[in-house]
Amino acid sequence: MPPDQAQVAEARRLRAAIAETLDEAGFVLPGSVTRREMRCGRPDCRCHDDPPRLHGPYWSWTRKVRAKTVTKLLSEEQLEDYTAWIDASRKVHELLRALEALSVGVVEADPRRRS
Repeated sequence: MPPDQAQVAEARRLRAAIAETLDEAGFVLPGSVTRREMRCGRPDCRCHDDPPRLHGPYWSWTRKVRAKTVTKLLSEEQLEDYTAWIDASRKVHELLRALEALSVGVVEADPRRRS
């Protein structure tokens, strides 16, 4: 049995949302961005005061490459661009998971399916 009209409409909506997200962002980037502040190794530095005045902020992009964590420091300009790309990647993956779940539901409801 083919998908019903509601399922077809939902699949169409999800595909359009994926396309719109990709069109708006232009790129998708895996991983995450982290803001860090840290102490240095100089014991007389302000970062060791009480309260400490840490160095930074330093922004980094972290992702997995062949099961290894890779981190790259980012400039403020890169941070602005890449954050939007990471957000787009997360949204596309979320929409794709919803489309996959819908597709599994269609297959599971198909009476032609063999157990």
